Amino acid sequence: MIDGLIANGIAYAIGAMIFFGLSDLVYKRAAARGVPAHKLLCVQAWQFGPLVLLYGFATHTLVFNLASLWGAVAGIFAFVAFYCFAMSLKGGSVSINAPIFRLSFTLTAALAVIFLGEPLGPYKMAGLACALLAVWLLLGGAAPAANAPGGPALRNSLIQVGIATVTVGISNLLYKIGLLAGATPATLLVTQACMVNLLGTINLWRIEKSLYADRTAWAHGSTTALILTGAFILLFQGLARGEASRLVPVAQMGFVVTAAVGFFFLREAFSARKGVGLGFALAALACLAKS
Repeated sequence: MIDGLIANGIAYAIGAMIFFGLSDLVYKRAAARGVPAHKLLCVQAWQFGPLVLLYGFATHTLVFNLASLWGAVAGIFAFVAFYCFAMSLKGGSVSINAPIFRLSFTLTAALAVIFLGEPLGPYKMAGLACALLAVWLLLGGAAPAANAPGGPALRNSLIQVGIATVTVGISNLLYKIGLLAGATPATLLVTQACMVNLLGTINLWRIEKSLYADRTAWAHGSTTALILTGAFILLFQGLARGEASRLVPVAQMGFVVTAAVGFFFLREAFSARKGVGLGFALAALACLAKS
């Protein structure tokens, strides 16, 4: 059974899910410590690049060809996604914004079915339905009105995480396209890292007029870089073996990890509704693994 999960990429996607969930928590902690999103993303990019380059050298899989440029294109969308997500956490709860952000799997799955011709069987449809229901339940309908205290900040937060959701959904599809075109996971990661490095550095200079980042930014940015390196390596290894419409939803369900830790360790509000939401998330994982 384990060999089967590895062969079809599900085991890699589950590993990526855990890492993505942990990275969301570090983003929230960075926001709570007052680390500006542009500094966090820039330091993360500076650390992420050498890590994935080292991975490429260690695995002897760096093969630069025309297909590897898909990684650079995906890097543009990924930068916008993670920057907006980091910005959104200033005025939003991690147990709300993380599920919205990871809702990007619905867009990726739909695009993969439409443009890549991936099948949409009953278990996959059931898994996607359970995942969508899990997100709705985890949101809990607790958003305050726009005129309530903190309402405008929350509204801005939801707009930012909405942009992040769409752009990361597109980037996930571009990864699969690049792999189908003949790029290796390591090469896609390196070309993506180059683009994110460039955009992050330009953005930091644009805002700060310098390339300085303090110790807190370095600590959190380096941590997210390490975690996301693991997440992306696992995601790409999975996508090299299976369907994007199946594996991306599993990998992007890191909100299960994020929400659980947010509830139990960060003392964020917990309710029976959110508990049921986590149950539906687990059901989604089971259906997608069987699809």
